Parts: sequence; structure tokens; C-alpha cells
Amino acid sequence: MKCIRIGTRRSMLALTQTGHVAEAIRAANTNVTTELVEIVTTGDETVGPLLDVGGKGLFTEQLEDALRDGSIDMAVHSAKDVPTYLDDDLTISAVPLRADPRDALVTADGLDLRELSGEATVGTGSLRRRAQVLAWRGDVTVVPIRGNIETRLKRALPDSDRKLDAVVLAMAGLIRGGLTEKYAGHIRPLVDVMPAAGQGALAIETLVGNDDIAPILEPINDPDSFEALNAERAVLAALQADCHSCIAVHFSRLDDKWMGTAMVAREDGSDLIKEIDVGGGAARELADKLAATLRNKGAMELLHE
Repeated sequence: MKCIRIGTRRSMLALTQTGHVAEAIRAANTNVTTELVEIVTTGDETVGPLLDVGGKGLFTEQLEDALRDGSIDMAVHSAKDVPTYLDDDLTISAVPLRADPRDALVTADGLDLRELSGEATVGTGSLRRRAQVLAWRGDVTVVPIRGNIETRLKRALPDSDRKLDAVVLAMAGLIRGGLTEKYAGHIRPLVDVMPAAGQGALAIETLVGNDDIAPILEPINDPDSFEALNAERAVLAALQADCHSCIAVHFSRLDDKWMGTAMVAREDGSDLIKEIDVGGGAARELADKLAATLRNKGAMELLHE
């Protein structure tokens, strides 16, 4: 039996989703056992808004160090946490079937974005979410929040230390955390807000050239999810986007074609550029076309002014 050591952050959500990956690996490889290795990242230790810290790999750097020193064989990340540019010795080797990529609005009364009062206060730690909420509802107040998923969730729920009228969270995190049924009456999908690149997807990172791990991961890789993530990351790279960029990108299958959507805006929701394109062939080809269209419409000026 071969034991695969899987690196993960220590948060409840990270442990849950890494546990699902480990279970899938064991189910697909009867000669493999797994061990979860918990690692504290810079992002986990940071107090206050993460945007104030910035930099590369707040939630990945220590996991990547563990890959290099041999402490782990692979690392499981929320794909949207993985920096746009990886070092040459690292690669995303597999992407399991993607979960719901949408954002969710959580309120005490299960309101939609359009139903919030003009005095409502909405919490999010994401520039992308902030810009799009304000683009739709310029009369609400958006404030930064962070913390684990349940801490943020309860900021807008009754029978808790409620301080906000609404919070915006990733639907995939609510699903993987087993929270959608418990709080079903308070959660509404945010169809007006485009997701971050990689949202809803898990990225399994390994060292380049680790040939022993490739056949173990192949059975749990979903080809469409893998191709979509690479296309989304290609748009980010083409526009030189990073953790400070107010950008949304999402690719999805439409029968035998790909649909790519993207949004770039200022933090206050002004000068918002949105583009949707559909094409056959590889998702990466559509990604290059989508990025070129965004550049022609002034996306680089918005992202790097």
C-alpha cells in the first residue's frame, strides 16, 4: 500500500474538501492510503483585511514549501486562492468535478439583491463582489469582512450577533460545509454577480515531474473542470491580474462549445466592462479571444491605473 500525504489548510472548509479528495483518491486507487497534513498559511495567521497584506500566495506558499521539501505529495487548494503565476517547478495536476460556481447572498429574511433596502449594509472581503453589488445597487453600503465561513455567515443571520443586513459568500463553500440545508431559508444565489476565476473548483497542486502521482490523480480529474480552470487562469494571466484586481472570469460547457464570461471594473462598480463569448474548439482558444476583447475595451487601464 502506498500512502499519499495531502497538504491542506486547517480551516473547517479546507479539511472538509481535502477529505473529499482523499476519499475519491482511495476509491479510485485500491492500493493507496491517504494522510492529511495540516499546514498553517500566511493567510490563516493574518489579522485584518487580506487586501491590506496582498502579495503572492497568502493561502498557498507554505503548502508549496511542503511540496518542495517532501513533507507532502500534493496540496489541495480552493482554485481561486492559487496565484495566477506558478513557479516553474509547480503545476496544477488535477481538478475534480467543479461545484456550484455562483456567489450567494445571505440575509436574515432570504432576500434577493434587488429586495434589499437602500440603507442595507452588505459584507464581503472581495473587490470583485463589492464592485458588482454596487453596480447593481449603488444605494447600499458594502463593508469588508473576513473570517471562517460560519463566522461570516452568522454576521447576517437572526439569533446571532447580527451586525450586517447581508453577506456574500461562495455557494460552493456553503455546500461543501454542509450549511445549505441548515440555512436554506436565508440563502439566495446571486445571479447578478459573476464568479471569480476558479470559484467552485479545487486545484490539486504537485511538483512538476512527479510521475508517481500522475496515475493516482488521473481518475479523479474532471476534464471539463480542468480545461475551464486553465482557461480562466489564462485570461487572468493575459490581463496581468492579481489578488488586487477587480475581475471575474468563468468558463462553462455549452454542449460541444465553450462559453466564456468576464467582468472588469473599478472597486466602486463604475466603468464596468462585461464580455460574453461562445466558441467551439479548446477553451484556451476562447480565453485568448476573450482577453483580447477585454484589452480592446480598456480592461488593462481599469486593472492597472
